[in-house]
Amino acid sequence: MTDIQESLREMMECEGALAASLVDYLSRITLGVAQTAQGPDLEKVAYGDTDFMRAKLSTLEMLGYDPERLEDIVVTLDTEYHVIRPLSQRTRQGVFLYLVADRTRVDLDAVRATMRGVAHRLDV
Repeated sequence: MTDIQESLREMMECEGALAASLVDYLSRITLGVAQTAQGPDLEKVAYGDTDFMRAKLSTLEMLGYDPERLEDIVVTLDTEYHVIRPLSQRTRQGVFLYLVADRTRVDLDAVRATMRGVAHRLDV
């Protein structure tokens, strides 16, 4: 079990990481942040991506899928990847990890593996 700031520091150690946060998408509250000067405003991210998470989980339920099957969501921008990973043990409680990374410097598979490990160990 690790704490929030330790977990976010681990995510920021990924090559190309610009910002990382833990978000409660039910309340739209950012529970922790870590970022470089190039990272986006994580309060805005928390507010905006909560709707995205809710919509995706609602769609999965409409299709008859168990929402806990959702591993992560990758949004590809021209210069960045935005990776959202719900904490599977807390899916119904509305908590997700968020990472923004520079597309030219990141190994997406390594980021996803790091986030998977962090999500497993994180004590919220």
